[in-house]
Amino acid sequence: MYKLVLNTKIRKFLKKHPEIISKFYNKVKILVENPYENDLDIKRLVWTKNKYRLRIWKYRFLYEVRENEILIYFYDANSRWDIY
Repeated sequence: MYKLVLNTKIRKFLKKHPEIISKFYNKVKILVENPYENDLDIKRLVWTKNKYRLRIWKYRFLYEVRENEILIYFYDANSRWDIY
């Protein structure tokens, strides 16, 4: 099981959008069990090796899987049009 770390930016984003908090945490529970094989809407970011995006409705959450630390680090979140 991977450890989960949320950046302050993610916490602020979730406070602004309380309607997606439960969906976010439900998906994160699945993600920490196995970050690679699951049915979540996840894509690897093209220009990186271990960075991914998680889609929930019109929002995107960017995260990094750090294998050497067994850690999933969420570092950015925003709407589809503003995240990339």
